[in-house]
Amino acid sequence: MVEMSIDIMKKNEQDARAEILAAVAEYFDAFHENKFEPENANGVEDEIVGRIPYASRVYDHEEMVNLVDSALDFWLTAGRYAEQFEKEFAAFLGTKYCSLVNSGSSANLLAFMALTSPLLEGRQVRAGDEVITVAAGFPTTVTPIIQYGAVPVFIDVTIPQYNADVSLLEEALSEKTKAVMLAHTLGNPFDLSAVKAFCAKHGLWLIEDNCDALGSRYEINGVLKYTGTIGEIGTSSFYPPHHMTMGEGGAVYTDDPLLNRIVNSLRDWGRDCICPPGTDNFCGHRFDGKFGLLPQGYDHKYVYSHFGYNLKATDMQAAVGVAQLKKLSVFIERRRSNFAHLYEGLSPLSDRLILPETAQDAIPSWFGFMITVRDGISVNELTRFLEDRGIQTRKLFAGNLIKHPCFDSIRADEGERYRVVGDLKNTDRIMEDSFWIGVYPGMTDAMLDRMIATIRDYFKS
Repeated sequence: MVEMSIDIMKKNEQDARAEILAAVAEYFDAFHENKFEPENANGVEDEIVGRIPYASRVYDHEEMVNLVDSALDFWLTAGRYAEQFEKEFAAFLGTKYCSLVNSGSSANLLAFMALTSPLLEGRQVRAGDEVITVAAGFPTTVTPIIQYGAVPVFIDVTIPQYNADVSLLEEALSEKTKAVMLAHTLGNPFDLSAVKAFCAKHGLWLIEDNCDALGSRYEINGVLKYTGTIGEIGTSSFYPPHHMTMGEGGAVYTDDPLLNRIVNSLRDWGRDCICPPGTDNFCGHRFDGKFGLLPQGYDHKYVYSHFGYNLKATDMQAAVGVAQLKKLSVFIERRRSNFAHLYEGLSPLSDRLILPETAQDAIPSWFGFMITVRDGISVNELTRFLEDRGIQTRKLFAGNLIKHPCFDSIRADEGERYRVVGDLKNTDRIMEDSFWIGVYPGMTDAMLDRMIATIRDYFKS
């Protein structure tokens, strides 16, 4: 260590950094398992020992090198890597704007709260306005709606696509409806053609929670587009199980310059100022504006146009994301291949299991392989059988969100704090009879075959 320190002191900063990063790559290769080997990742037939997780990080030395490179800058908030990621991620999706944030849940919060901005005038979502959504999903699609004081209106989903039943949209509509906020379940796009047409007909916002569907595509009006880019706002999550990871992280994206301005303001404390971190007077008018009841020329860096937050990601997170983004296309293809492998292997059990169905006009980037047991089969017994044999399973998140303790405090206010359209029969069926297993890109053929064989063994027994 002393010799290395002396050696580095003899170099300029650029050469010293290059030497450190080369050593990091060597360290990774020596002490970390390489989890990204496209040429053989689905060809390993060695005996699988231990647990098969539903998801895992997939990475190589590039992520670690970028992480250390960012650490050497010691710029601990958003910086050059964040800016690079926003540009490259927007280019991948084909959107004009991307805002990096600290989680997918924060992305959903910002996406919804952007619609509450007074800058939207007559289209502003206000407390008491309604937002159509589903209860069969992850809670943070719904949480911002409730916390703001808007009213989620829950419609049922279909099986085996597990997305919103679009035949219920008109029934859910009221004079208070302002928006639709839906997730693409486990990577399977919801019926965007129907939902988009419904929103256009009634002048509603559409937020696509794309956290579980990064890389999914949908053909609308003859054009194949990435999900998350068809509504006014899309969101992504970069939590480790997702399609790519920063450890923690998320993104909000849009083509609308006003929505982009609002999202960035809300993310950055509610500031009216558009200066990047560490920058002053980007607009050249820092001291000559008039805002609200503030005195003329009040410092624009401290003018607040929204009640905002600090939801920025760090540059170290973004550095990992830049490396992950290079692998994203391969990740997507592996997920689709792994899904097809499981589907083929489990198809002989279709008299006992309801297998997932791809949405029409969609090319999913699957997050998981959803299974619903048919009548007379115990989902609890099947999932315990799998777990006891080292295969990790997951429920479809909340199952039916309104049955959870978080609704206890507002349950008596059904009809005011939230509305339910119909009986949510399929939502309850999913809660009681469904689970999913993983298709993440680090899975090998041997792992997939073991999952298939274990499920078959359950029915043999």
